[in-house]
Amino acid sequence: MKCLICKQGEIHPGTTTVALTRGETTVVIKNVPADICENCGEYYLSEEISGKILVMAEEAVKLNHEVEVIQFAA
Repeated sequence: MKCLICKQGEIHPGTTTVALTRGETTVVIKNVPADICENCGEYYLSEEISGKILVMAEEAVKLNHEVEVIQFAA
């Protein structure tokens, strides 16, 4: 599949780091399974993975953490 952003690179399975910010909280989640463009590095998350990421980030916000770095665990 071609990348929707750069329209040149092919998409391949891999892992990436996702950073999310809400208000004063920044959550960094490492080793997230994703499809990644070999050309521009844009990543695409499945609906299931996106849901898990949002739950993890919401927990950090509830705990009032300013910066949280988490390893993704399936």
